[in-house]
Formats: sequence, structure tokens, C-alpha cells
Amino acid sequence: MRITQGCFSFLPDLTDEQITKQVQYCLENKWAVNFETTDDPHPRNTYWDLWGLPMFDLKDAAGVMMELAACRKANGGKYIRLSAFDSSHGWESVKLSFIVGRPASEDGFMLVRQEAGGRKLRYTTRSYATDKPEGQRYK
Repeated sequence: MRITQGCFSFLPDLTDEQITKQVQYCLENKWAVNFETTDDPHPRNTYWDLWGLPMFDLKDAAGVMMELAACRKANGGKYIRLSAFDSSHGWESVKLSFIVGRPASEDGFMLVRQEAGGRKLRYTTRSYATDKPEGQRYK
């Protein structure tokens, strides 16, 4: 199974050259770029770990790519997401977000069925990765 979150999620993984072009686009628009990591990629998990600080006022994508290389080295077995934040008045939100690193093997999700009152059925998804303790999910 392949986790699909953010922009470009249904495309093959972007190469470093393609990521560099996207980062340069973000910097040209004066968006702050940052990286986040997680080993629980559930779509409702909004609490990814921030890697370093958001990179404001950069002009060249090379600095961001150096930070991505360091993040990949330290978190190679986790999901890594690049986010670009527009801090201009009236927006103040993420404008671009996509996965730039993922584990070699992705466990996927299972569908959980739950019966509720009045013969209602509720469904939710649960990541197979959460069967293992945090820090041991992807090696």
C-alpha cells in the first residue's frame, strides 16, 4: 500500500531535482519551508514532529535540500513531509505540502467495523504500523 497525502500524492515519488524545483517555487513566493516526520501516517494524525525550524528568508533551494538530506539521514525509516507556509496577511496558512520521504515498506491500513445502537454500523481505519510501539514501526 502507498500512503497518499498532500499535493502530488498520486504521482510517483518526486526526484530530488523535482523537489528542488518545487522548493524554489515556494521560495520565490516567499513561503517558509519546513520538514515534519512521523511513523504514524494516519490521515487524521495532524501531529507530525517538526524537524528543525521553518526556514524563513531563504533565497536558494540548496539550503533546504541540505536540510532535507540531514532529515532523511536521521529519519530514514519514517515519513517525511515538506510544507510551505505563506505568512502574508490574509493567508497565514500552508500553501503546499507533500511527502518527500517514506519507509521502504508501508504497512497500510485496515478497516475497522463497529456496531452502534439502533443497528448502526460505524467504520474507521487503523494503521497496521500502530501494532508496534513508537520508534519501532519502520526500520
